[in-house]
Amino acid sequence: MQTRFSFPTLAAVALVSLLSARPAQADWLLTPYAGVSFGGATTGEHLTYGASVSFMSAGIFGLEIDGSIAPDLLSTDGDLDLDVTDSSATTLMANIVVGAPLGSPGVRPYVTAGAGLLRLSVDTVDEFFDTDNNSFGVNVGGGLVAFVANNVGLRADVRYFRSLREDEVNDGVDLGSFDFWRATLGATFRF
Repeated sequence: MQTRFSFPTLAAVALVSLLSARPAQADWLLTPYAGVSFGGATTGEHLTYGASVSFMSAGIFGLEIDGSIAPDLLSTDGDLDLDVTDSSATTLMANIVVGAPLGSPGVRPYVTAGAGLLRLSVDTVDEFFDTDNNSFGVNVGGGLVAFVANNVGLRADVRYFRSLREDEVNDGVDLGSFDFWRATLGATFRF
């Protein structure tokens, strides 16, 4: 026995299914943060501040734009005996985020990696080593977002940044000499 459905019946079933389906949950996260930059080419621990905007799918994948400024990252350079008057590192990175949402309102451990702009600015007293260098950079790290309410949480994050340079011998890209770590704590707002 064969069952036949009319077009109006199929259309009505499809419409009811579409109207009753739950939309996929996706989150926009805004996180202003502050912390420290340390290690690598830095001369100690230095204040860092910035913000990130993330789009996290209902699953485990997301995208992020992260920007930060680390003023006075190089206070002096003992190897070259330079008197640094002003220095800063500015980053603007596009990242892929992989995180696992746990519970409700939620805890989300995550790892992230990406690439973008790493700008180093250094001024010395005698202007011998003044530089403003825009270079391509990479970063990798991870952290944890813990929501204390449905739309407000805290984020702890640690990342490693490294500049890249052109490899003229092999016509490619190689790791640069400038690197540092960044540890931050911020408030996360979910939209």
